[in-house]
Amino acid sequence: MRRTLTATMLAALVVTVGCAASTTTNPTASGGSVGPTPAADATNRSRPTDTATAASSLTGGLDRFFDAGSSADDAVVRLRSVGRNADADRLEKIAAQPTAVWLGEWTPDVTGTVRSITERAAGAGAIALFVVYNVPGRDCGLYSAGGAPADSYLAWVSQVAAGIAPGSVAWFVLEPDALAQLGDCDGQADRPGLLAQAARILADAEGRVFLDVGNSNWKSPETMADRLAMVGTENLAGFATNTSNYNSTARESVWGKELATRTGLPFVIDTSRNGNGAPDDAAWCNPRGRATGQPPRIVDPEGPLVAMIWAKVPGESDGTCNGGPAAGVWWDEIALELAR
Repeated sequence: MRRTLTATMLAALVVTVGCAASTTTNPTASGGSVGPTPAADATNRSRPTDTATAASSLTGGLDRFFDAGSSADDAVVRLRSVGRNADADRLEKIAAQPTAVWLGEWTPDVTGTVRSITERAAGAGAIALFVVYNVPGRDCGLYSAGGAPADSYLAWVSQVAAGIAPGSVAWFVLEPDALAQLGDCDGQADRPGLLAQAARILADAEGRVFLDVGNSNWKSPETMADRLAMVGTENLAGFATNTSNYNSTARESVWGKELATRTGLPFVIDTSRNGNGAPDDAAWCNPRGRATGQPPRIVDPEGPLVAMIWAKVPGESDGTCNGGPAAGVWWDEIALELAR
């Protein structure tokens, strides 16, 4: 489910922060400390937990998301350069939508990346959207395996937080699958503790944190409410559902509202690829016959459903399954199918 920096995004970073690096499609964990380690005390700063009160500050009065560019933009340029204008026109449907920027061990300068995007988003009067995806034991060794070592993860999150530009509104989907996969494999360290600390670090830097809770085909609202309680909700702006998945908005909305009732948290839904809903067999890895979903938009700042977001970039592979390339790699065939 990983998304890497694209040529378009890197070019913007060269201009803004004066640094550039090559993109890797299968990066390895960085290893070692990458900055000052946050204090081990997981005490959370007091924040409002009433749903309406918390949700009212989520958007900062903004009504749209910032388009930082994606691999879809690069695909449009490439296809036009070889005369495939009809295909390029179709992919404009994807490229025109603001999608999240995924941050992980492949991000060459995570502080500079976040600073560049949040500064430009603030200048445009839009919300910057990121996915933080570097938790130890990520994806339980499956298609998006990797993640930071446990002893350097929080230092890396601190580097993410250091990039949030003052006055910007930055949303972070925190660690897709991490809470739903809790206890499913070794190498997770103290995952609830790490997620709690990561949320605190980002929230202390004025980031709005939406902890990923999987989706309606995976765990029950009761189970995910218990797991959210293990992490603590003091530093969460809300939770995120359906990240990189295909479940219909209607299905996720019902499931999410039940979880919101249990936790007092608002939520967002990834609608990037759910236009046709999930396939009958609930396949999640490069299923065919899918379509893009509702465009990203603010639904209701007061919640419980705050926004539709595009966390996953339609056209980037879920992994080496059903004929796809590695996770996060652009795939023309599936992109054109999704954009029909």
